Amino acid sequence: MRPTVTKHSKQPSLFLRLWRDYLHGHWPVMSAALVLMTIDGATLGALSWVLEPLFDRVFVSRDAGAIWWVGAAIFGLFALRAITSVGSKTLLTKISLESSTAMQVDILRHLLTLDMSFFQRNPPGALIERVQGDTLAVQGVWSTIITGAGRDAVALAGLAAVAISIDPVWTLAALIGAPLLILPTAMAQRYIRKKTRQNRDQASQRATRLDEIFHGVSAVKLNQMERYQMGRFETIVGRIKGGQIKMAASNAMIPALIDIVTGFGFMAVLVLGGREIIDGERTVGEFMSFFTAMSLAFQPLRRLGALAGTWQTAAASLERLYELLDTRTRITGGAQTSAGSTAVELENVRLTYGETEVLRGLSLRAEAGKTTALVGPSGAGKSTVFNLLTRLVDPDQGVVRLGGVDISTLSLEALRAQFSTVAQDAALFDETIRENIALGRSVPAADMERAVKAAHVSEFVDKLPLGLDQPAGPRGSGLSGGQRQRVAIARAVLRDAPVLLLDEATSALDTASEALVAQALEELSEGRTTLVIAHRLSTVRRADKIIVIVAGAVVEEGTHDELMARGGTYAALSRMQFSE
Repeated sequence: MRPTVTKHSKQPSLFLRLWRDYLHGHWPVMSAALVLMTIDGATLGALSWVLEPLFDRVFVSRDAGAIWWVGAAIFGLFALRAITSVGSKTLLTKISLESSTAMQVDILRHLLTLDMSFFQRNPPGALIERVQGDTLAVQGVWSTIITGAGRDAVALAGLAAVAISIDPVWTLAALIGAPLLILPTAMAQRYIRKKTRQNRDQASQRATRLDEIFHGVSAVKLNQMERYQMGRFETIVGRIKGGQIKMAASNAMIPALIDIVTGFGFMAVLVLGGREIIDGERTVGEFMSFFTAMSLAFQPLRRLGALAGTWQTAAASLERLYELLDTRTRITGGAQTSAGSTAVELENVRLTYGETEVLRGLSLRAEAGKTTALVGPSGAGKSTVFNLLTRLVDPDQGVVRLGGVDISTLSLEALRAQFSTVAQDAALFDETIRENIALGRSVPAADMERAVKAAHVSEFVDKLPLGLDQPAGPRGSGLSGGQRQRVAIARAVLRDAPVLLLDEATSALDTASEALVAQALEELSEGRTTLVIAHRLSTVRRADKIIVIVAGAVVEEGTHDELMARGGTYAALSRMQFSE
């Protein structure tokens, strides 16, 4: 089987892709938020500037008239800051939620285009963590970056302007230790990104473990595996805990270094400024305005320092998400939208799963409007034939035809519309019985009633409290095996596809349920091209043709009577089952 591949040799940077794919459409709202945050950030610089007249004119010069306008200016700045803060946070939350929601939808839409080999390599829990966990991990990154670029950068620039206007030398003294931040910050960023990636991988393992435990809870209890499963789970969450502690320490390191450098700068300014004030070269108001500007710059500086770690955390999740979105399937549909008839033909088909050759030059033909049974031992490749017909997999060699048309030339939608499938394990969803039959389609009441009666669903659904609106439960657990099979048959009746694929549809049922399901299947098969996979040969005796498959190749074919008279593999299997 040809594998799912990822090939994108050149891609823009993560942030550019994020902007292009999910943020660009929000630029009007983002611009409004940026304006509000710019105003918010500018209020800090204005506040520090207002402190100079507060100290020099009110406290030192005792100018009573200045109290009112200085006080009103301070109140106005705080009121303006409150209004712009509420507005910007609301707009950024809107952008974050809409973007992450769009990303989740895009990822699921893309996953549903991938072939089955991808899902064989990636367990459900890991994919759930990709769709949910990784998108949530990057949900706040754009608001954090915009906040940093808007409010905090503007605030820092405004405060720096106030500081420089008061005394450039004091400003240089305050920043004397800044170069010391460069190397530790770069090292911390690389470490954070590496640990975040590891943590996201381990989170996928955790989701996979929980998915398997909950779906296999009966086996866990019956085999007394509680302690074993708890041990495996504790090991995984223990690794996650350790990784998160290390990440938290690394994230905290950059702001901590900024604290040290800022403290050193404050000390340098105090030494320089204190002497100038004592000598009368500077006023108290100037010093307090400068000192306040530096103090107010402390938090924006810390947040901007932490921004690097935040981006690295999000970048690790973005890498995982874009790896997923860049994965491409090799199973793509053609342009043709219809086949000539419903006759099925496989010619010299070979297929390998990993190192195992499943089909070895298999050739067969199922006539249109007839019932063809595929029999043989387990692992012979019978179910693989169904997967090939519906293009869940593609052959390594050979051709699969429907109505004489190579199915690779048909669009996937047109091809799969030709088939209805009823399998041994009917896949039901945690929805109502009605929804499980309709499968997302709008179905007229008369058509639903016809399907329910034809599949003998009405015989049990009428006894349920909510009838067709009764929930089927997780994976159909609220229904018995026979009831689930009849719901699956009702789907096939409603789908009304010209080719019917029956894969061990009655093998797991009791005698009473099997009789009802078999009757429904017989009625459904009338007038259709039907392919049946069965281990119990008694269920296919009346098939128009029986094809015996052993080790991925056809060894004989014919009617039941012809094969019994021939005395070959089919006859041997029949005698073995009869003796049992």
